Amino acid sequence: MILTEKILDDPEFGPVVLRKHVRARRITLRLSSDGHVRISLPFRTPYIEAAAFFSRNREWIREALARQRARREAAGPAPQPPTEEEIKQLRALAKATLPARLQELAARHGFHYNAVRIKRNKSNWGSCSRKGNINLNLSLVLLPEELRDYVLLHELCHLRHPDHSPAFHALLEEICPGHLALQRALRKHRPV
Repeated sequence: MILTEKILDDPEFGPVVLRKHVRARRITLRLSSDGHVRISLPFRTPYIEAAAFFSRNREWIREALARQRARREAAGPAPQPPTEEEIKQLRALAKATLPARLQELAARHGFHYNAVRIKRNKSNWGSCSRKGNINLNLSLVLLPEELRDYVLLHELCHLRHPDHSPAFHALLEEICPGHLALQRALRKHRPV
């Protein structure tokens, strides 16, 4: 819980936020991903101590910001988010292909679900409700076929085991051998 904050206007690093927290036990310094400096301090610590802490750590901040810049430059430009038209096309392709493939896999392995919905979710590839409804991310159509099928089978297995228990993984391994390798490969991809 933040109680109060002050801003130091530093000529080199710009605004430096000093925030007092009830639970803070010591002064800590963090750099945000956009290069802003934030200092947290215990509630009873005077702001002047945080400012002195900041001054003592100027060289570390310079080096850390240089490392951040180097990582960003090495990574190259950030991918552009898809346009509304691209999302519309992805959604149409997903609706045309994913429900049919899900039904095919469900029939092959003896699963029964209520409904399937195509969604644009940036945090997961799919989900299965306790009512037997399956949600699939429209970005699945961008994945290689083996990863797409892995996600569909993963969600189908949740119809029988609504958790990630050993029984769930045993079932998934039975119908999707090598699922752990596929799970690792999927981590290299992100939904749009």
